Amino acid sequence: MPNTGRGVPETKADGSDPTPDPVGSTLAADRPRPIRLHRLELLHFRNIAGLELELQAPRLLVIGANGEGKSNLLEAVELLTSLRSHRCSSDPDLIRQGEPTSRLRARTSEGDQLELELRRRGGRRALRNGRSLERLIDLIGPLRCVGFSALDLELVRGEPAQRRQWLDRVVLQLEPIYGALLSRYGRLLRQRSQLLRRGLAPTERSALLDAFDQQMALVGTRLHRRRGRALERLEPLAQLWQERLGGGKEVLELLYRSGTRLEAEATGTGEEVWRAALLDQLLQQRSEEERLGQCLVGPHRDEIELLLGGAPARRYGSAGQQRTLVLALKLAELDVVHAVVGEPPLLLLDDVFAELDPRRQNLLLEAVGNGHQCLVSATHLECFNGSWRSDAQVVRMRQGTLQSA
Repeated sequence: MPNTGRGVPETKADGSDPTPDPVGSTLAADRPRPIRLHRLELLHFRNIAGLELELQAPRLLVIGANGEGKSNLLEAVELLTSLRSHRCSSDPDLIRQGEPTSRLRARTSEGDQLELELRRRGGRRALRNGRSLERLIDLIGPLRCVGFSALDLELVRGEPAQRRQWLDRVVLQLEPIYGALLSRYGRLLRQRSQLLRRGLAPTERSALLDAFDQQMALVGTRLHRRRGRALERLEPLAQLWQERLGGGKEVLELLYRSGTRLEAEATGTGEEVWRAALLDQLLQQRSEEERLGQCLVGPHRDEIELLLGGAPARRYGSAGQQRTLVLALKLAELDVVHAVVGEPPLLLLDDVFAELDPRRQNLLLEAVGNGHQCLVSATHLECFNGSWRSDAQVVRMRQGTLQSA
């Protein structure tokens, strides 16, 4: 994809949706390969007591047995670039046992110094070039990443929540403000569900629910629209990758099944139509929600349907077809982030080769090409062909410590 040079689309001052950028069609494998992450330092992170790493080649291969800490290194990069981990949602679990804090630092090709401090008490602290940031999301920008782990291979077969989380990670890379919207919606959803289960007088509960529903409709609409827009960007590129990786046998479709019903002719309209629809459905469902004690409408009910040749891949796709589809999704994600942000994101491949047959291993290595700096974890060097090994920096991880290969 061409470098648009336009940066991340900014959210308007009122928090409404920005105008979407166009997406090109050039694949990642056709681009020159940069080194954007130059140095990584970790202190008291997971099983890593202390680590300093200078990245000297566009490809870093981290080799080690299961449980030695190689995935922890990639997870730290994911946290520094997105403030989120696909493996854990609790900061205390990320801090080395017996330590009050953990510190992650990185130096970029532009000379930025990024730092994230995780604390057992008191939340997180983010710094950029030595200055404390008032908003954590301001740490996102100098580096972006796309991660691909063995867990992602369940995207097709897994529950809808897994596909929502994947799409949320894509949107977060495109618009960091999306993280604040997700957190706000999560709080509203929990509080509203608690309210539905409380034994309040009908008039009191109705008034409180009216107030919650206004906020739910506002935030939920912005989540819906961002998810739908991201999927529109992803679909043509995923189709290109599916054709390249799968030999063009089946056409791939990505369908966004919104948790809010909207008339077909209104799906492309503005925010107010979505808000009105969500607010109306929250009111219509209220008696049923009070009976069940849970919210039945909104983004937490979204589904992303994956079709191959018009049939649901989850039910009818073979294991090989499903894995090829996941590769196509992740590579499309890589391309979309590059196109919208204007810089190539890091690619984190965490132990995926153990789950792929030799043919798909080679397809993935060829598809990645020279377009992105890659950090790859694996149990054995034999996963990689000669050119990948000869053109890579190789380190070994043993009990949380790095050793030269």
